[in-house]
Amino acid sequence: MGKSYQWTFLIMGTMIGAGYASGRELWQFFGPNNGQAIIIFSILFTISCYTIMSISYQQQTNHYMPTLMIIVGKRIGLFYDIVILIYLFSTTIIMVAGSGVTFQAFGIPNWVGIIFIVSMILWTFSLSLDGILKMNGVLLPILLLALIGLFLSFLNSPNLATPTIITGVGSWLPAFPFTALNVLPLISVLSTIGQKITSKKEIAFASLSSGLILGGLSYLYYHSLTMIATDINLYEMPLYGILVHFSYAIKVIMTLFLWLAIFTTAVAGMLGLTARLQSRFLVSQTRLTLYLLLVITPLAFIGFQTLVEHLYPFYGMINLYLLFRLLIYPCKSWCKCRDT
Repeated sequence: MGKSYQWTFLIMGTMIGAGYASGRELWQFFGPNNGQAIIIFSILFTISCYTIMSISYQQQTNHYMPTLMIIVGKRIGLFYDIVILIYLFSTTIIMVAGSGVTFQAFGIPNWVGIIFIVSMILWTFSLSLDGILKMNGVLLPILLLALIGLFLSFLNSPNLATPTIITGVGSWLPAFPFTALNVLPLISVLSTIGQKITSKKEIAFASLSSGLILGGLSYLYYHSLTMIATDINLYEMPLYGILVHFSYAIKVIMTLFLWLAIFTTAVAGMLGLTARLQSRFLVSQTRLTLYLLLVITPLAFIGFQTLVEHLYPFYGMINLYLLFRLLIYPCKSWCKCRDT
């Protein structure tokens, strides 16, 4: 069962980055009064993880292209290959920019945060894939417990002001573009471990546990954000709208955890990006990482909020077809088994 937990934490590390952990991504897609959509997202996410890991295991993949070809076919797969490369590249830029924002929260210039995370990513990729997976296995449980503890404490605070009254009818539709946005990093990262998965039990456990954990965490986070709905636009990272209700020490600790979330997602994205590019170019992973970071670093100065608000909705819409194919794949496989 040890590897099952390892895959769960890899999935969570892929998901919980600057956009998610800061609250900006959740509010960008769900906004007010759409909490029920998070339940649908949790189900869609579980199915997507199961499909991607099953294909990766069957094909014994070490990068995402074989998985992508099976999901959408060769012609459309070539299109999504380009989309994934651009997505991983731009998401890593967002993570690096997010590191700058966390440093700014304490009056430190954002360029210091940007240079620091770039240096840490480069150091991490001097390790092996097993070393990266072990790092996720240590960092993610701590991060998850910290976030859950923060939101439960915030929602149960006796000094908390009356929550913002939100009117209107909610919708479950945001669950689809939100899930679609996140299937790209899942495909790119989970396809690198196809040769390391040893059984379908690992796949079932990792898919279900990550879906339940992420769904529960998202629900707590979303309801915490509704409590500060009128103030969210005052913060580049909405998480700090929650942290103002806590002591300075808690702010420091949670900023550290937020940075770790940014870091683990940046590493996961870079892992998928370098694995794919190495299948085309005979360059070592460390050197390839260095080349990519030299391009990414100046682009990170565009700004975290600007990047999230413009890029994430676009990726959410363009990936809806990919999500649809992921959801129907288990049904197609079951029908083929019955025919044979």
